[in-house]
Amino acid sequence: MDLTSVGAIGYRADGKADALLVLAHGAGAGQQHPFMTAMAKGFAARGIDVVTFDFPYMRDRRKVPDRAPVLEESFEGAITAARQWSPATRVFIGGKSMGGRMATHLGAAHVAGLSGVVVFGSPLHPPGKPDQLRVQHLPSISVPVLIVQGERDTFGTPLELKPALDSMTAPVELHIVHKGDHSLAVAGRRREEVLEDVLDVATTWMRTHG
Repeated sequence: MDLTSVGAIGYRADGKADALLVLAHGAGAGQQHPFMTAMAKGFAARGIDVVTFDFPYMRDRRKVPDRAPVLEESFEGAITAARQWSPATRVFIGGKSMGGRMATHLGAAHVAGLSGVVVFGSPLHPPGKPDQLRVQHLPSISVPVLIVQGERDTFGTPLELKPALDSMTAPVELHIVHKGDHSLAVAGRRREEVLEDVLDVATTWMRTHG
């Protein structure tokens, strides 16, 4: 299985790859969204091989995401292809919003050989529906987790996240983007500046885990 067979795109690290990150997109936009390409290129510039991919509904140009088992199977296929493409031995998975949640699902399913999970904008609950939590699987995760969350995220603020994170037995770190929203955008700050900070935090975290 190669990257082409799963519709994935690889971003080679500058120099020898320190790790591999398989990065999944959010519900509303695919792997070619500016956030995804900026993150992939940013990690590659920091010495990490990156693979992005589109979930089946996105490839088929459908608006409604597939059910979780389909998303998880697609994610696992991308991981398999990425492992064959990259020589890196430490493998991380993660994603934006829904993609990050699917990464935590795979972490809870104990996919073999993972070094950790990185989530950018964890969708704790739908906006305006704080009682509809998506946390049942979190205590089953056994690998380290990094969550980068905007302080003003309508899908779950860092304060709302805390009880869920306290239920986890795996090592978990929460990085808060001051005044950030669900897309980690901050009013009054250049987008590139915010993402550079996030990339530095996540890269440092990956270098110290796995």
